[in-house]
Amino acid sequence: MLEFRFTVIQLNRMKWRDFLRHDNPVASALMAKMGVAEHKRVQVKKECLRMIARLKLDPAKTQLLSGFVDIYLELTAQEEQQFQAAIKELPQKEREETMEIVTSWMRQGLQQELQHERDLVLRLLEQRVGPLSARARARIEKLSREKLEELALAQSAFSRPADLTKWSRECSTANGNYKD
Repeated sequence: MLEFRFTVIQLNRMKWRDFLRHDNPVASALMAKMGVAEHKRVQVKKECLRMIARLKLDPAKTQLLSGFVDIYLELTAQEEQQFQAAIKELPQKEREETMEIVTSWMRQGLQQELQHERDLVLRLLEQRVGPLSARARARIEKLSREKLEELALAQSAFSRPADLTKWSRECSTANGNYKD
């Protein structure tokens, strides 16, 4: 018979402050799940990201840990403003290092959001005009967010693949951003 013995750790009963001075990457992320009073949420997020920045991990580990913090300690819009203000109060070097982490996961989030928008526009186009050629799909993948939004609005008037081709020609003639 197999018998497993392990220690149960309840993060919500642990005090996040007890882990502030540990140089442990896991602690930096798990602090977000520890007992955090409502009024301390902004401070805890700031401290988690400061710790991650202080550890100077490789970009992949930094992104993983900061993503964990961001997911499990999601701030309201008001808290986010307080968080930005709190970051500005840090010494310059620390502020820059911490903001680099925040900026990188914001950038990644925006890239993922743009890809979701592209996927949606592609699905809508295919529902409206039928399967798209690999060439048309590749051109749409290269569109800027602004052009993608224009295409999303224009596609409601499309009824055949030639309408997409016509739209792309008009765009390339208008500003050279989308060439057929």
